Amino acid sequence: MSQPPRKLRLGAYLSGSGVQGDSWRHPETDIDADLHFTRYRHYAQELERGCFDALFFFDNLFMSTNPVALAHSPGAPRWDPMVLLAGLAGATRHIGLVASVSTTYSEPYNVARAFASLDHLSGGRAGWNLVTSTGGGENFNRDDHVDHAVRYERANEFYDVVTGLWDSHADDAFARDKATGRWADPARVRTLDHRGKHFRVRGPLSAPRPVQGWPVIAQAGSSEAGRELAARAGELLYTAAQDVEDARAFHNDVKTRALKYGRRPEHIVVLPGVSPIVGRTQSEAEDIYDSLLSHRDPAVVLHALTSYASLGIDLGRMPLDAKVPVPEHVPETNSHKSRQKLLVDWIRRARPTVRELYTRFTGGGHRVLVGTPQTIADDFQHWFETGAADGFNIMFPSAPVGITSFVDLVVPELQRRGLFRTRYEGRTLRENLGMPAVPNRHFPTRDAAPATDVPASAPVSGQPAATTAAIA
Repeated sequence: MSQPPRKLRLGAYLSGSGVQGDSWRHPETDIDADLHFTRYRHYAQELERGCFDALFFFDNLFMSTNPVALAHSPGAPRWDPMVLLAGLAGATRHIGLVASVSTTYSEPYNVARAFASLDHLSGGRAGWNLVTSTGGGENFNRDDHVDHAVRYERANEFYDVVTGLWDSHADDAFARDKATGRWADPARVRTLDHRGKHFRVRGPLSAPRPVQGWPVIAQAGSSEAGRELAARAGELLYTAAQDVEDARAFHNDVKTRALKYGRRPEHIVVLPGVSPIVGRTQSEAEDIYDSLLSHRDPAVVLHALTSYASLGIDLGRMPLDAKVPVPEHVPETNSHKSRQKLLVDWIRRARPTVRELYTRFTGGGHRVLVGTPQTIADDFQHWFETGAADGFNIMFPSAPVGITSFVDLVVPELQRRGLFRTRYEGRTLRENLGMPAVPNRHFPTRDAAPATDVPASAPVSGQPAATTAAIA
């Protein structure tokens, strides 16, 4: 039996703050979505109208106190993504709901419980972006930030505990039988009894097992440690790439790494971020982008970009037509290592002016694409068909206009080419992504088929294994 043709996947990147994109002063850009849930409800419903696979909320556990960023950059205040997604679960029917929740300054039991609850609340549409924090230690009883290597060591163990808790009781453990008075079957419930370097968690989890077995695991790290975690655990991979060759190298690398964990590469979806500015003609698209740029403060955006990537260059004070200095010595960063490398490599290769850097990248370092529905679809199709991407995480330049224009113009062109769905295929996020539900490692159901591929749940080398025991 022939397999159906592979479809391109689309994710939507949304900020929990009141603004989408860098041009918050533009007359058509909402600036109060952090205060009014109806804004995000509208965005989510528009994305669902466009058959997007999932929407994704980035998050931070700190607020910048830099006077320039605080005064001019709309990074805060922001919603707690789990609270926001709980509301959106009731306002949507099909789209996946993915939230960043840090492994650095959270506890596994709380995270496992929250996502199990969200998966039930949404009917099986939850996804967890398994991330390490880029800062925030000062808000969690520390004077510093956890070291990069330790953050990833902790993240791997955190993943073991969370997934172990999701498997701590069978799907049918709770009979709820009024006639017999039997609420649960103790033989279908197990303790986790995890004792590792960073966590001691007994379990079992006090929430129903997720509808999908496990919520979809997203991952957004592209450093060496990030790639290894992505290969071991990630199913939706959010990344950044400026050219197709670099994207193809990342795509091949992480899927090759996944083989050693016994995983099937087709069950890993790589979504580079891209910010599309779309017009019905190229001239219109360029006019839209010029209008967005006219409502940005270059010094503020450049300050944000260079700070985000720890470039060690004060681009905000340089003339726009000056050449970007080639960094001879790149400062060591304990934050965004992969984004720093992406920008430094591009600067060394392209030798751009400050203006070229400013217009080519978003404030977060993602690719900007200005064009018509046809040229944007051409770009997407090339990346997709040459193995550089399985789809894209769309960083809308504005909301609601940027969202609606993409749904109305680009999505129909992708559908016309047979690259993108015209309706949702299934009920859960896993079904729509073509990924299997994750069977319980301890309690297979009678009619369950053998597991073909799940993210690796074995402990990381050097980490003690969790033990499980049935409830007596």
